Amino acid sequence: MLSRTEDLQLLVAVVDSGGFSAAARQMDVPVAKVSRAVQRLEQRLGIPLLNRTTRSVTLTSEGRAFIERVRVGLSTLEEAEEAMRLSQVRPSGRLRVDAATPFVLHQLVPLIGAFRDHYPGIELELSASDSIINLLEQRTDVAIRIGGLEDSTLHARLLGRSPLHLVANPHYLERHGVPVSPAALRDHQLLGFLNADSLDRWPVEGLPQEGPNIQAHLRTSSGEVMRQLCLAGEGIACMSRFMIRHDLEKGALVGLMMDRMISPNPREMVQAVYYRNTALSGRIGAFLDFVAPRLRL
Repeated sequence: MLSRTEDLQLLVAVVDSGGFSAAARQMDVPVAKVSRAVQRLEQRLGIPLLNRTTRSVTLTSEGRAFIERVRVGLSTLEEAEEAMRLSQVRPSGRLRVDAATPFVLHQLVPLIGAFRDHYPGIELELSASDSIINLLEQRTDVAIRIGGLEDSTLHARLLGRSPLHLVANPHYLERHGVPVSPAALRDHQLLGFLNADSLDRWPVEGLPQEGPNIQAHLRTSSGEVMRQLCLAGEGIACMSRFMIRHDLEKGALVGLMMDRMISPNPREMVQAVYYRNTALSGRIGAFLDFVAPRLRL
């Protein structure tokens, strides 16, 4: 017995082809099967759907209203089936991902094994850099960036927020004391960044929030190097929680003036950026959908 959906498909074929025989040829089924399908629908609805003559088949007024809804319903069903088919296709091919070195080390590396097990067809390439790259020039498919975005040509997906913390090693604090106010930072060794004024603007209440607001005594271009300097007791740093969470939990670093930190602020944003590309969308979507809920920001 034909399903109701198949009956509806045969009805549409009759209407579109103009007759039972033509519909049967189009659907590659016997004419009797087409006729029985239409009869079942008319009996179920209790109304005639077609005007039949020896030369033509036309819709009744009720049939015309019904067929419009049938077309919408069948179209929706086809879209749903196609979506399910696509969801079952395992993405494959090369995917180049770029992120700052600390993010790669502390967030992505712990997830890579499980990701590769889940998507064995994706050939993942990880690039770790401490500067903003041009995706096209570096042939990168997706980049994970920390902070606000300036390039409006890229599609962005917010992965979450990672609060900033002022931190220092306990041994540094034993030697130099614990700063309890923003003004007290002037008497401490502060760690800053090279060629990145925005990163030397610490979101601390009591410090000006335009331009660099600290005088760094030691600078580096690498967030991971800054973390290591801080762990070595070389000074106070302002770093994202995603890279120092374990250090704080173990007591290797101590948070300072937590109640003075301004949050939310643009530097907390963790975003994935990429150009819209249908050929890559499956791989990018699979990667971001996998890592986003597993990040510990």
